[in-house]
Amino acid sequence: MVKNYVIKEPFFEYGPKCYMYGDTLLEIAKGLDELAEKYDIDVILDVPDTEIYNIAHNVKRVHVYSQHMDSLTVGKGMGRTLPEALKAAGAVGVMLNHAEHKLTLDEIKAAIARADEVGLATMVCADSVDEVREIAKLGPNILVAEPTELIGTGKPADKEYVDEVIRVIREVNPEIKPFPSAGISKGEDCYNIIKAGSSASGCSSAIAKAEKPLALAEEMIAAVRRAWDEVHA
Repeated sequence: MVKNYVIKEPFFEYGPKCYMYGDTLLEIAKGLDELAEKYDIDVILDVPDTEIYNIAHNVKRVHVYSQHMDSLTVGKGMGRTLPEALKAAGAVGVMLNHAEHKLTLDEIKAAIARADEVGLATMVCADSVDEVREIAKLGPNILVAEPTELIGTGKPADKEYVDEVIRVIREVNPEIKPFPSAGISKGEDCYNIIKAGSSASGCSSAIAKAEKPLALAEEMIAAVRRAWDEVHA
């Protein structure tokens, strides 16, 4: 866990995967930056590595993350992702172990250690409650708990799962920010997950595929702000 990394709660995460790139993604990033200021909510945008430099140098409130990182050190490693290179490009964090890029626990442990070494925050995904518990022991900054079978379905995780993963994360390491997710497709989903105790909400394919991506993003971000303010009034 990077100790000097600060992200304000609540926060919102958008993961465009490879649906967006180039000028299209840059415009979305700028729009998210404006929404972050409007609603006073930090936004994580995890992007393809090719987009990191351009986006990082055109936003203020958006936290730019890589979608993956390897644990190698400077030297050999053709075709792999070097932590130092991500940092130099402008990334402040990295996502690890997404369902579309699964890692072993040993790989996750090594990647977190290297991220800590170079000063990159870690947002690590987990599926089952058991996996949540084991990854929490490794000390990421943020733990995204999302049942793989719900990703992209528009069907959020049930309250029992959300309550359990938040309990487990806080039991293992209360410094980790819990982020139960998957199946988020509208503002109401974001509202409900924050009311349940999450530090954040986020979305990938629903925003990427929306006719008006920024309009949907604003609906979600506004819902996060409203729910958090109600809980912490």
